[in-house]
Amino acid sequence: MSTEAEQTAGQGWQEDVFRVLKAHDVKHVVFVPDAGHSAAIRMSYADPDIKAVVLTTEEEGIGYLAGAWLGGERGALLMQSSGVGNCINTLALQVCAGFPLLMVITMRGDWAEFNAWQNPMGQATEASLKLMNVMTWRADVPQDVAPLLHGAATMAFNGDSSTALLLGQRLIGEKKWVK
Repeated sequence: MSTEAEQTAGQGWQEDVFRVLKAHDVKHVVFVPDAGHSAAIRMSYADPDIKAVVLTTEEEGIGYLAGAWLGGERGALLMQSSGVGNCINTLALQVCAGFPLLMVITMRGDWAEFNAWQNPMGQATEASLKLMNVMTWRADVPQDVAPLLHGAATMAFNGDSSTALLLGQRLIGEKKWVK
């Protein structure tokens, strides 16, 4: 088990998410609020070149990003693995329309999960995405986040593909149930 100091020191990956999105000229960051994405969300709001959009539900982000692309701009959808279940039908929009779709997904129902309700979708996330033709990669250590996200963004934006980087719970840190 890592100490709180070790977890805090290893959180630079959260800023890496934002830096990679910015380097790929992402102008729209759409999300349902999530602690694992808090740095990228905060940095997106602070950047005048990026429109940060809070969603009611994750599948709205897919349509929003299709519209952004039709308007000539790039975007990314940030969500938790539980939100992937909400997106399965809407992912057909990308399959049929062929626009770039970049998703960054924090995992629940993964290593050391305390909430059993998160486990079913967490365990099915990657397979569900692959069934919908989403190319996926997984980062479990901080040094993998930037290169894997760069690769996913490159493949999404240069190939009009659907891609996702899964951020594992070992990377994010163990969540504790507080009673």
